[in-house]
Amino acid sequence: LIRKAYFMIHKLKEQWFLVSLAFIFLAVIYEPFNILSETGIFLKNHHGPEFMIFMIFMISGLVIENTQVRAGIRDIKATALALVLILVAAPLAARVLSLLPMETGVALGFFIVAAMPTTLSSGVVMTGAAGGNMAHALFVTILSNFIAIFSIPVVLSFLLSCLHRGGQFSIDQYAIVVKLFFLVVLPLVTGMAMKNHIFRNRKIPASKLQIVNQCFVIAVVFISISGAKDLLLERTGVFFYIVLLAAVFHLMLLCASFCLVKLFGIERGRMESIVFMGSQKTLPLSLVIQVTYFPQFGAALLVCVIHHVVHLMIDGCLSTEMGRSGHCL
Repeated sequence: LIRKAYFMIHKLKEQWFLVSLAFIFLAVIYEPFNILSETGIFLKNHHGPEFMIFMIFMISGLVIENTQVRAGIRDIKATALALVLILVAAPLAARVLSLLPMETGVALGFFIVAAMPTTLSSGVVMTGAAGGNMAHALFVTILSNFIAIFSIPVVLSFLLSCLHRGGQFSIDQYAIVVKLFFLVVLPLVTGMAMKNHIFRNRKIPASKLQIVNQCFVIAVVFISISGAKDLLLERTGVFFYIVLLAAVFHLMLLCASFCLVKLFGIERGRMESIVFMGSQKTLPLSLVIQVTYFPQFGAALLVCVIHHVVHLMIDGCLSTEMGRSGHCL
């Protein structure tokens, strides 16, 4: 019994991020006195999400190793395939998925997710666990997030135009570019500059900084859910449908990634970064886009959070299996 309890505690520690996301979601939604939701709304109204996104990217800049970036640049073919998945395959998959019967908010949520760049940390970790090139995964992360300041407005505008009520979703592309520059590029470059000049001769505890980053992500989720509590309580019935759609969407991207690596003859050791970085999507930016431009669609927020949890669970199992097997699935 003690051994089983220890095993459960160990598993909870390993999956603390997913457990924390679930706990925050349930605590905010079902807390009867609205203290948590009012706190989240206060932070939202005082630029809390923007500050936390800035800190997430600045910390990411602090843990980036220049030698890893240079090593990742060399694999041009793998980089191109990962970008095709991120910028082309994901929007197309979301468009195909939107042909299924779903409410506008759900379709909007998948469009926001599809327009996002790749994750900041989980994809790199899973690439390494699967036996892949973490340096290349890190390079794809940096490159896709830089490109995102220009790609998000274009991709999102295209996808929104496909909705039946697309006219009501007109967005200011220039405003999004400016916002993403200050929330992504500026803090990322600042963090990299601090690492190279201020902390050049000091050992930076990357694992601890990644934990801090994940805590900021949880805080952004908390703020976002707080602002949409009433809407989410009204839409609890759509929860399991979104879970199913999120799994289908991510499996579509995984299938596309395996087809591409097979088609272009990418071998083990190089394919893992394409699979994981090409199919995973960052959560913090999607929440900022949803809260800033589409706060009235609580279902879109639910899609962003649920998809992130679903793809982490699927890819966690996949990376473990690939690491054990040592051959292409």
